[in-house]
Amino acid sequence: MSYSDECLEQLANWVDHDDVVQEPDEQTDKVARRKALSILSGIGIGSLVFQRALSAQIPSAGEIEASHIAAAEWVAGVELDESDRESLVNEFNAVRATSQVLLEAQVDYAIHPAVHMNVHEDPQQVADLNAKRNGVVVSLPREKLSVDNNDDIGFATITELAAMLRKKQISSSELTRIYLNRLRTYDQQLLCVVNFCEESAMKQAAEADEQLSKGKELGLLHGIPWGAKDLIAYPGYPTTWGAPCFENQEFDYKATVASRLDDAGAVLIAKLSLGALAMGDQWYRGMTRNPWNTEQGSSGSSAGSASATAAGLVGFSLGSETYGSIVSPSRRCGNSGLRPTYGRVSRAGCMPLTWSMDKIGPICRSVADCALVFDAIHGTDGEDPTVID
Repeated sequence: MSYSDECLEQLANWVDHDDVVQEPDEQTDKVARRKALSILSGIGIGSLVFQRALSAQIPSAGEIEASHIAAAEWVAGVELDESDRESLVNEFNAVRATSQVLLEAQVDYAIHPAVHMNVHEDPQQVADLNAKRNGVVVSLPREKLSVDNNDDIGFATITELAAMLRKKQISSSELTRIYLNRLRTYDQQLLCVVNFCEESAMKQAAEADEQLSKGKELGLLHGIPWGAKDLIAYPGYPTTWGAPCFENQEFDYKATVASRLDDAGAVLIAKLSLGALAMGDQWYRGMTRNPWNTEQGSSGSSAGSASATAAGLVGFSLGSETYGSIVSPSRRCGNSGLRPTYGRVSRAGCMPLTWSMDKIGPICRSVADCALVFDAIHGTDGEDPTVID
């Protein structure tokens, strides 16, 4: 990742840990200090005092010399032999030179790496998979469901909501207003909403009502309100990545998964919280809560998606996982979460954390709901080269 000086400073202040290193102003010096700590740990010099003393000696310009290392030894009460000092000098200066080249390179954050993983290299295996794809078939409930209690509506599954819409027990506009009201009410306790998408949501809901009234059905997600983890780009609304320095960041493009849910007629009502830069459940307004125990965080990093879904504040949501970020909050909040196999769902338009591990997937109130959402979002898009059908 590459962030501006202002962003790094804001993140450091926001985290507010006692052991945050106060770094000099120049970018090269910042990178050098961070690398210094990593190098020292790697060669087994674990003294925190020595690490900090040495990082403080690194000059803002020019090369590192053995005298800087000797000064740090004196502060920390550590003694190195001449060969160790010389080795550190050479390694630190090599890191500084490499860092300078990287900092001067202008590479957009969303550019794919030169080498990418392809989970299916065998063309016949891909052909066999395509031949077996039949889509998902889910039966709608036959019984008439009550629409008198907004709590019951809030906790209904996608299939139950779809049945209500088709039986004209409720409209998508009414359903959207119910979920928006629930979000506004319970977000005060849960801190799961980054931004509401009310204006576009009401337009989408009205369009869904018109289409459904004319018998034009786009599938069982048609007219269902949903929430997006706020690393999924959607034009007209900020995509903050949960970090204070990106609070007003907007993109003029739409993530593939959001575009596919638009095509399925789903109604986006909110961008939901995630731990800062997709780590944990702590973001710049606080900690997102587990709705069943508000003294407890909802886990992360798909914190808001799991919390809002479990509390019946959205019909379903999308999260992302690099290492546990769908599974962990789903477990904590009691949802059904699906972390798709790598290469099944496009990440185009979503914040990358680790290119070789990131996955986008649904967080729902039932396994069948996860299947329906997955069926709508998976497959190639020509944008993410790792994805196959």
